Amino acid sequence: MPLVSRRRFIGITAAAAGLGLVPFGRAARAEAHLVTWRGQAMGAVATLQVHHHDRAVAERLVERSLAEVRRLEAVFSLYREDSALVALNRHGILVAPPAELITLLGESRRLWELTEGAFDPTVQPLWTLYRDHFSNPDADLQGPAQPALREALGRVGFDQVRFDANRIAFARRGMGLTLNGIAQGYVTDRVVDILRAGGIANSLVDMGEPRALGVRPSGEPWRVGIADPDRPGEIAVTLDAADQAVATSGSYGLHFDSTGRFNHLFDPRTGASAHLYRSVTVVLPTATTADALSTAFSLLPPEGIRSIIQRLGEGQVHLLAASGEVVMLQA
Repeated sequence: MPLVSRRRFIGITAAAAGLGLVPFGRAARAEAHLVTWRGQAMGAVATLQVHHHDRAVAERLVERSLAEVRRLEAVFSLYREDSALVALNRHGILVAPPAELITLLGESRRLWELTEGAFDPTVQPLWTLYRDHFSNPDADLQGPAQPALREALGRVGFDQVRFDANRIAFARRGMGLTLNGIAQGYVTDRVVDILRAGGIANSLVDMGEPRALGVRPSGEPWRVGIADPDRPGEIAVTLDAADQAVATSGSYGLHFDSTGRFNHLFDPRTGASAHLYRSVTVVLPTATTADALSTAFSLLPPEGIRSIIQRLGEGQVHLLAASGEVVMLQA
């Protein structure tokens, strides 16, 4: 991590199995108070560090950020039995839903339409199918049977999610949502909002998906390293980020089988797992959009990705091919 200013610096880092982004550069040093928090956030191990010339201000920023993360976990988490999302998946309907859930479903619908269905939070039935199949000691290594796969696919489709400010409802029994492909980005953006309101102008925020607030105190861009999927701790590519979010997805993140043929990046159109790239990294102004598109782009060929970022009119995409070659697409 780069040198920090004398006045203040905040860094929030999250690490989980398969996380594709790692800190890059020298250790941070600052002639300021340091407040550190370590724990869990959105299902991942997380660390929060704040440097500020006024320790009380730093502590208040930490408390405010963590309170917001915890509040949003109670909405989006699949790891908490009392979350709004778990209640929706359990009952197929949720009355008087939290406003943040409606906001994120609205963003999901926009990105589902933009990617022509490649980004689809209703793939949860596919995750359940593969989890249950491979948890059997005698599981067929070729994957679930075709009838079971077709049945699960019949419960996938974001067009079958009805929602407004009053309620959310699934049109088909057995549907389920996962917001793991967008919620970490949304939480990162909310923390950025809190820091900006608290007077922080230069920071690198990472609650699973990094977002640079401004530039480094020196005036240079923040440096973000994209981890090598095959060599933990090694950096494959480094990127500059200034007022940008950087999100990455890779099929290496979670495997259901020992060979790695079946991973957590499901194609909602076919039920198959993504294998086009070793990793996909998206650079955009918000972590919410970057997070979702890094998932969707894992399923699309380069020409489809290029078409989408041209429509957006902004952004960069870095594709790490199986050969190790990096292809960069830019609006």
